[in-house]
Amino acid sequence: MISERLREMPGVVGIVLGGSHATGTATPTSDIDFGLIYDGHSPFDLAALAHLCSELDDAGGAPPSALGGWGPWVDGGAWLTVQGQRVDFIYRDLRRIERSVQDALMGQVHLFAQVGHPHGIHAHQYAGELASAVPLHDPEGALAHLRLQVTPYPPALSAALQAHYGWQKNFWLDGAVKGEQRGDVHYVQGCLYQAVMALVQQLCAAGKVWLLNEKGALSRASAQPGAPAQLEARVTAALTAQDIAGVRALFEEF
Repeated sequence: MISERLREMPGVVGIVLGGSHATGTATPTSDIDFGLIYDGHSPFDLAALAHLCSELDDAGGAPPSALGGWGPWVDGGAWLTVQGQRVDFIYRDLRRIERSVQDALMGQVHLFAQVGHPHGIHAHQYAGELASAVPLHDPEGALAHLRLQVTPYPPALSAALQAHYGWQKNFWLDGAVKGEQRGDVHYVQGCLYQAVMALVQQLCAAGKVWLLNEKGALSRASAQPGAPAQLEARVTAALTAQDIAGVRALFEEF
């Protein structure tokens, strides 16, 4: 198994199965995501990982990135194809996971820009990933200890996210109205997206559901108690038409 090969890597202190295969939302085309946990004070051997990637990858390639090579929050990893299946290795620093868990427990809401994430990544992201992941290798029990702290979903984080995003929905819509008056389509589109994401964040926080990625976020929010009827279909129609009034009507139902 791939996980067995990974646990032999020097410096890997834990391995988790993440993404859609961990949350039960995978499709036939979904990648398999392995989180490689390392200690930032003693990172794993990238040369050894590169050798393993070349062995596993169907094309004999898939060189891993440097630590931090994919941005401050995605950190880095490698994209492989193993026997026709897409497999991702994603780096996570255990010390940053520990800080993320503390942020979640304290209800800290900090949003950071990250390539590949149009809404951004919150400081509690790693805590949510850990709470949603399937541990595969945790010899010291560090991941299990941290996971227990954010299972169930921290009440302070739920309250903080609802307060943080609750007022933003209509603020972004007011910005969209002003952009429409100027004929600034690009700005209107950005404001509408952010307005919808504020509702998505609020719904998921109220339902105490971890929001790990913008992909599928609207569907996840639509399944929460109190979500406006046919939320996903109506948002899709409103965004396609740049229908500001249609989005505002959704907000009034929540």
